[in-house]
Amino acid sequence: MPKTKNTAVMVWIFIFTFIVAFLVVFGGFVRLTRSGLSIVEWNPVSGVMPPVGQQAWEEEFAKYQLTPEYVLINTTMTLPEYKFIFYMEWFHRLIARLAGLVYAFPVFYFLFKKTIPYKEFGIYFFMGLLFISQAVMGWIMVASGLNNRPAVSHFALTAHLLLATALIGFGLWTAFGHKYGFPDTGKKAKWSLPSKLTAWSIALLILQISYGGMTAGLKAGHVSDSWPLMFGRLIPANLFNSWINIFETPQTIVFIHRWLAWLGLIAVPLVYYFVKKQNYPQDIQKGLQWLIGVVALQITLGVLTILSYVNITIALIHQANALVLFALAIFFIHRFRALDRE
Repeated sequence: MPKTKNTAVMVWIFIFTFIVAFLVVFGGFVRLTRSGLSIVEWNPVSGVMPPVGQQAWEEEFAKYQLTPEYVLINTTMTLPEYKFIFYMEWFHRLIARLAGLVYAFPVFYFLFKKTIPYKEFGIYFFMGLLFISQAVMGWIMVASGLNNRPAVSHFALTAHLLLATALIGFGLWTAFGHKYGFPDTGKKAKWSLPSKLTAWSIALLILQISYGGMTAGLKAGHVSDSWPLMFGRLIPANLFNSWINIFETPQTIVFIHRWLAWLGLIAVPLVYYFVKKQNYPQDIQKGLQWLIGVVALQITLGVLTILSYVNITIALIHQANALVLFALAIFFIHRFRALDRE
């Protein structure tokens, strides 16, 4: 990790991370409006501008008309309707390009000014690699829905989401280092109980996000609009009659996603109890109170998403709140580990 703290670098990373988080949430909107397969080519430079003129639009629409989504689902779509989904995906890609510029220009400026020492550039370079990786995975995801079926691979979608989540987590960890100080990696420190519980909570949250990605990719949220029952039963039959179900079957995937969150609701109050008992700093104690509220809100939003049959507004707030929860978890593991080293 870097050793050089700098407020300007911290602000830059926070802004970049926020744009990536917004990109994730807007990507959810693109998915829910079935706009993601509207642009059938990946042109990082020429794709900056949308089609201009009637002929250009008709040519773009003709390319889309060859895709499985149009042939099997949107056969009655008109050109004005196509323009809507095109602009949604185009704006999504425009935000991604903006995020790339927000990363590239400042990082080279800070490197040129030696605000970021050359020997510490590796951590920021890795951040850039993560950004490029999730962008490439985004195109792999889109391409998976352009050949044989009118939907993207749920594995590719989940990988795209996890790479973006990793970038957010990595960026926040680095930004918090600029704010609170970078740990002495040469100094070993035992893991306190709050640190261990927070680490397990993050692992659980990443697993939950993964199942959220697979739920989205398979549109498994539409399987059932009742809660807590599915198909009239608390535990529907044949959910786990094969191990492949946990990766491929929509009913099993959405069932896991529904109930995995409750483990987090148990873990967070446990962390708060031990922090309160051991008299941790007040900012951590108050922050954990907020964390409990965010977890409770996340579960509530999840239930409302089910009952509303995946209302777009509720689903997007649910997704955004998950990123808030993840950001808080990164904050606490950073703070707890710093205190472990004192």
